[in-house]
Amino acid sequence: MSPHIFTPAEVDRIIAAARALPPVFGAGPASLPTVLGLLAATGLRISEALSLQCGSLDEAATRVTVKHSKFERTRMVPLHPTATAALRDYLRTRARLGPIDHSAPLFLDERSGEALGYRAVRRAWLRLTADVGIVPRGGHRFVRIHDLRHTFICRRLMLWQTEGADIDNAMLALSTYVGHVNLGDTYWYLQAVPELMALAGGRFEALAPQFREVCHD
Repeated sequence: MSPHIFTPAEVDRIIAAARALPPVFGAGPASLPTVLGLLAATGLRISEALSLQCGSLDEAATRVTVKHSKFERTRMVPLHPTATAALRDYLRTRARLGPIDHSAPLFLDERSGEALGYRAVRRAWLRLTADVGIVPRGGHRFVRIHDLRHTFICRRLMLWQTEGADIDNAMLALSTYVGHVNLGDTYWYLQAVPELMALAGGRFEALAPQFREVCHD
């Protein structure tokens, strides 16, 4: 089923709502906006983000090392300057929540001081998305946290299309960045996401003359 692709305005509304989240939630107004912003800016899986340790960030917070990802793969993810700035702000708050040791969890539950768990994030996510009233546009009945990853990938592909980039060459870099094991997992978006169907159609039209030549031969 096709995912929900968030508009930039929808992402902004979700993060703004996360900043106003009541402190009774473990995924509170300090950790949750940073987690969701990181997902939107990098396409990380939620499991990858919640597994990050303070030592996963380089000293300048310009890149993050994702370890023990899907199939136990490790990759380095460069960060956009806006993501770097948000993480630096969070680290100042994080220092008041618990020690920033190399092996300490990067994201903490703001009630217990323990590592922030998926259950707390999902509970907060369901409330946020209900509050902002986003109507699902994909094949699911509700918008999912994982749709932030889908959105990152699709927006990057659409941007490359607008810029006239060589999509086939760019695909390999994107696949590596988001941690896809198979390049075909990245190409899936061209046929599965309505926003990218025009890109898929354009690539088919470009290849059509070659197919006709083969058929005539």
